[in-house]
Amino acid sequence: MTGENRTIGLFGAISIGIGGMVGGGIFAVLGEAVSLAHGATAIAFMMAGIVALLTSYSYAKLSVTFQSRGGTVKFIDQAFGHNLLSGTVNLMLWLSYLITISLYAVAFSSYAQTFFSDINAPWIKHFFICLAILLPAVINYISTSFVSKSETIIVLVKVILLIVIIASSASYVDVEKLSMEQWSSSFSILVSGMVIFVAYEGFELIANAAEDIKNPQVNLAKAFYGSVVLVIILYVLIAIITVGTVAEEQLLAAKDYALAVAAEPALGKSGFTIVAIAALLATFSAINATIYGNSRLGFILAKEGELPEVLAYEKRNIPTADVILTALLSLIIANTIDLTAIAIIGSASFLLIFFIVNVAAYKLHKKIQARKQIIFSACLVSALALITLLSYTFSNNPQAIFIFIAFIVTSIIFELIYGVKIRKHIFHRPYKTQ
Repeated sequence: MTGENRTIGLFGAISIGIGGMVGGGIFAVLGEAVSLAHGATAIAFMMAGIVALLTSYSYAKLSVTFQSRGGTVKFIDQAFGHNLLSGTVNLMLWLSYLITISLYAVAFSSYAQTFFSDINAPWIKHFFICLAILLPAVINYISTSFVSKSETIIVLVKVILLIVIIASSASYVDVEKLSMEQWSSSFSILVSGMVIFVAYEGFELIANAAEDIKNPQVNLAKAFYGSVVLVIILYVLIAIITVGTVAEEQLLAAKDYALAVAAEPALGKSGFTIVAIAALLATFSAINATIYGNSRLGFILAKEGELPEVLAYEKRNIPTADVILTALLSLIIANTIDLTAIAIIGSASFLLIFFIVNVAAYKLHKKIQARKQIIFSACLVSALALITLLSYTFSNNPQAIFIFIAFIVTSIIFELIYGVKIRKHIFHRPYKTQ
């Protein structure tokens, strides 16, 4: 793409990364982090951020060389060609975004229920989960202009709100609650960071916009590193405020909406309400944007022959079949799996995908002019993070492990059946680089 056709500057590119990360994640997983790391919650967020930062190096180098809306899909195909591995990983990526939609929907429901505390019926949880998915799906089905126009505003509101909470609550922090005596074991802190790693998922969306970013050789790297570093700082400060101002028993009792509780010491009941409303906006917009992105990912995969042809159908430039399928599968996941398991599955899925992207970058390091030592470190750290998360989960939440394995097996079986039996050329078609 020529320079004059590129419309996104450095600030816009950084905004895409921050918007992708500061979606519904921080509102959904903050309580999970506190329950595992306790006084070291900020350390857990920093550990997860280091994995994201190292992986962003691979993404930055790959994005400069292979500028494409396909993003992660493009990188994997370039490194491994069209084969069983790339087809499986691409489908895993598509399924992983379904998990993030489900995570945001459950978080939306948790915050929405705080306005209806007098209703204890179990149906209200599922009502708000369904509302959180179906309404954005309808918006995506009818018109995509709302998605793009609203995202920038909502991202700005979310970040400003978090900064206000940090600034107003700083003087209320009790440093004793952050002392090492209040920390979990080193292993639990590490596990906490990996469970909430899904809160950093989103920086890779910059890669999908690479074709539209001005001066990509310079701005892509700055956008990846800048957005991840800024979000690490933001998350660490939020964790310090949350743990330092509110009794842990209170946070654990309100684990699913811990951030709203964290706003109460400084801002009172109105602070709780403001954060709850902001969480509804944040999670709703995150679902809206993720349905938008995942439906187009499904469309790209279908056009490349990696998903059924019916998903390559468009109406008014909207991949309608992909929108419907994304919504239906997300509804099933969100209404049948609990928040902790969803967070674990989402984090494990993206850690696996990011590990494979790091391996792809290592394989292509000469072509993308990357330093082998940094990419090797990214491969090692992402692999160790995934192993740590899975080993802990195997003992403490086996259901999440089984579901995660089922996702992988489903992806492999689908690719074997559809790729080999239907798209018979999968192992024989030469891959053409652009």
